[in-house]
Amino acid sequence: MDLATGIYFQNMTNKQVEKRLRENDLIIIPVGSTENHGPHGPYGEDTFLVTRMAEQVAQKTGCTVAQPIWYGSHPYQHLGMPGTIVIPEETLAAYLRAVIAGFWNAGFRKQIIINGHGQDYVIPLAIHQFGKKYQVPAVLVYVHWWNVITEHIRDKEHGGPFETPFIHADECETSYSLALFPEMCDMENAVDTEPTGFLPPGHIDKSGEPYGLPIRWYNHLGLVGMEVICTPEGVIGRGTLAEASKAKKGVEAILDYLVKLHDDIMSKFPPGELPPVDKVTQRSKEEIEELIKGPTKGGKHIYTVAYPV
Repeated sequence: MDLATGIYFQNMTNKQVEKRLRENDLIIIPVGSTENHGPHGPYGEDTFLVTRMAEQVAQKTGCTVAQPIWYGSHPYQHLGMPGTIVIPEETLAAYLRAVIAGFWNAGFRKQIIINGHGQDYVIPLAIHQFGKKYQVPAVLVYVHWWNVITEHIRDKEHGGPFETPFIHADECETSYSLALFPEMCDMENAVDTEPTGFLPPGHIDKSGEPYGLPIRWYNHLGLVGMEVICTPEGVIGRGTLAEASKAKKGVEAILDYLVKLHDDIMSKFPPGELPPVDKVTQRSKEEIEELIKGPTKGGKHIYTVAYPV
């Protein structure tokens, strides 16, 4: 399949999209970030991770992929790193909500949003804001790839393949980058740094929440040092230990899961079918039918029914 025309929505004509919707009306929206990943990793690493995954799933299943969201939200400790483009949470949530609405209006009423960056506190907000604002039947699923394969991102002490716990631009994240886009990594310049933390172990989990600790890494402020002060290299951990082979089983596991998720959604709701209107919205059947029909086929567009959040 030609990636230029066979997968990405933005590369298709409206005629091509109409044909595609009849065959498969699910779209994957990759959401990443632009941030400093040290001297060996590209600024777009988080985005490349999820776009490469989405491309593989689309080639396997026939679904469509949206061009990615390149800029993301960041926790306080990321603030100030050169090359890290920080988007306010409320701005990103509103932007994603609008993207979801636009694709719903285009006929993609089933959407999988794959996140490759630590902004789990924003994307579910956008999904639920969409639901409250438009109140239309849809299948919207948020997946952070880390959370699907926690056993594959742990260190050896906890049954995983890595020498060190996953944090940022380190052994784990760089290994996945080497497995998915080695041409963008410069391992000759990889460095190691020492992570900071002010509490004893057992409270705050690492990236991806692989150890089930009480406090997720983004649910605090002030318990780790700011990156620009403590690890200005852009790496938090042992980047030099990265190897593509360490990520092989994890990559296979996440791709298998995403294909299964796609297949289960499409099996339950084949092209053109959605969750039952009388169970997921209190809008009238007639009003929903007009929206589903769409503005160019005798119906209405989604923006005719928007309510304030």
